Amino acid sequence: MIPVNTTILQTAGWQEQLRDMVRDGKELLQLLQLDPDAMPDISAALRQFPLRVPRHFVGKMRPGDWRDPLLLQVLPQKAENDLQPGFVDDPLGERHANPAPGLIHKYHGRVLMITTPACAVHCRYCFRRNFPYQDNNPSRAHWQQALDYISARPDIGEVILSGGDPLSASDDYLAELIARIAAIPHVHTLRLHSRLPVVLPARVTDSLLQVLTQHRMQTVLVIHSNHPNELDQDTATALQNLRRAGITLLNQSVLLKGINDDADTLATLSERLFQCHTLPYYLHLLDKVRGAGHFECSQQRAQQLRESLLVRLPGYLVPRLVREEAGASSKTPIAI
Repeated sequence: MIPVNTTILQTAGWQEQLRDMVRDGKELLQLLQLDPDAMPDISAALRQFPLRVPRHFVGKMRPGDWRDPLLLQVLPQKAENDLQPGFVDDPLGERHANPAPGLIHKYHGRVLMITTPACAVHCRYCFRRNFPYQDNNPSRAHWQQALDYISARPDIGEVILSGGDPLSASDDYLAELIARIAAIPHVHTLRLHSRLPVVLPARVTDSLLQVLTQHRMQTVLVIHSNHPNELDQDTATALQNLRRAGITLLNQSVLLKGINDDADTLATLSERLFQCHTLPYYLHLLDKVRGAGHFECSQQRAQQLRESLLVRLPGYLVPRLVREEAGASSKTPIAI
């Protein structure tokens, strides 16, 4: 069964909840009945990457538990300032695959548009935590250059909206952008990558469902959930509404040390995702972005976990284990 969260009710509209997110570490800990004075100095980590977390997502965390797996994904740590060999600002080489402002083209047949730099939650392992959004400000004025690039390349059949988080943008903004993408005849698939159905499920409104379905393209939504505790009843309802609207739902997770690096957690996550009409898609090895080294699991551990999942789950619930590498022509599958 999907657990029902009753700690923080979804009474406010999604935009109000977005404005009212927790931005202060002490407030976050107080909400969770944790002593702020027991937290090490995180000011340097906050200067590098600010704290952002919706109150609804805080409501899924266990009060009094410093090791709560959802809290650890968003709580700044002193370890973020430790220099780790191989951890860099741009681990995926996106700055070298940036042919127009707000556009990333790494793989054949598809491009990614930075729809907005805004996001509803700042995950501390985010591979774009150091991304130069100032050079990729996706305003309407920059759309045309990106759309012209897509129009001139008939092999591009899929446009991916990312960010930030594309669902942080307004319905009107998304509707206009999607309409202009749909006007390019050879684009047949629209894909969005979003964490909002998980951290702020109130975002999935009737108006949004219309925006995502009232065009000629096939729509795919890839959500991002790392732990089964993230999938409360509000998120389950949001995902059910998206699926009923005809949107294909997939999930990708990141393997994170101390958060989801055990077979029980990953198996339960896959089962709950399926209850929410969402198929597990990718399990990513950590992207080596500066500031996230303390989350890394070894490839050997990842392979052991996937082998356990193959034994425990039907094949359609076992996500593909992959690593993303700068300059590669696709994501790199990790064999067992």
